Amino acid sequence: MEAKWCMLLTIALMLALLVNGDDDQASVKPVVKIVKGKKVCQKGWECKTFSKFCCNETISDYFDTYQFENLFSKRNTPVAHAVGFWDYRSFITAAAEHQPNGFGTTGGKLSGMKEVSAFLGHVGSKTSCGYGVATGGPLAWGLCYNKELSPDSLYCDDYYKLTYPCAPGAAYYGRGALPLYWNYNYGKAGEALKVDLLNHPEYIEQNATLAFQAAIWRWMTPVKKNQPSAHDVFVGNWKPTKNDTLSKRVPGFGTTMNVLYGDGVCGQGDSEAMNNIVSHYLYYLDLMGVGREEAGTHDVLNCSEQAAFNPTSASSSS
Repeated sequence: MEAKWCMLLTIALMLALLVNGDDDQASVKPVVKIVKGKKVCQKGWECKTFSKFCCNETISDYFDTYQFENLFSKRNTPVAHAVGFWDYRSFITAAAEHQPNGFGTTGGKLSGMKEVSAFLGHVGSKTSCGYGVATGGPLAWGLCYNKELSPDSLYCDDYYKLTYPCAPGAAYYGRGALPLYWNYNYGKAGEALKVDLLNHPEYIEQNATLAFQAAIWRWMTPVKKNQPSAHDVFVGNWKPTKNDTLSKRVPGFGTTMNVLYGDGVCGQGDSEAMNNIVSHYLYYLDLMGVGREEAGTHDVLNCSEQAAFNPTSASSSS
């Protein structure tokens, strides 16, 4: 009898340790200080730079491995083209670099969940191999690719030969979670990430964390000075000018497509490309437990009638 009670006590202690360990891992208490009268925080490895955003919930507080698996449930099926490449750890490690700047940490939990859904909605759409009758539905196949399989160009623009010269033998076709194209985009991303992507564009397809870092950098970075980033237009940091209003550009998900793809997607009416991105976002909101009813009105969601921030004859950055 005594041995039985000892065994039960041991099991109870082990369970208590497991539960407490999960709690400690799930919620790291922030280190708080006041700088120039304002509260800033540091929150473990995930938000390691003192910032006002680190006082909020971090991404791992509301987005866990099982949710990542739900969003990208078909990425490791045998017919996918990047089996074993993408995973939750790579995403959350990459996100940690930008959480002190507000990525997924701007506002409260709901705001963070919506931004992560929005960002990953773009990712899912741009890396999908889903189609109408695909198993699990066409929206379950995000992160099927990590590179363009049959590029028809080296995507080397000699206009940038002085600033971002193409490396001998290098090809700058689409790679990553929000695929990078062209030598100048690889060059700019490499400068920001402190990785020599201009001479080694293949690094993006070899390292999932780097691929996510490049995508989040693109989400957080304006294409040009005096223009907003996709992050800015989504979380409400951007205030439209009179010209923006006349161009039908409004804060919200629709304008993130304008920032990222310009007239390659926007201003083209009710296009399939635009609707596919929106559908991924709505689907992910549902899977995240937020619900598509939080997505906003039709004019906020789409960019069908928006004039591009940077009009081009052909979008080279999508």
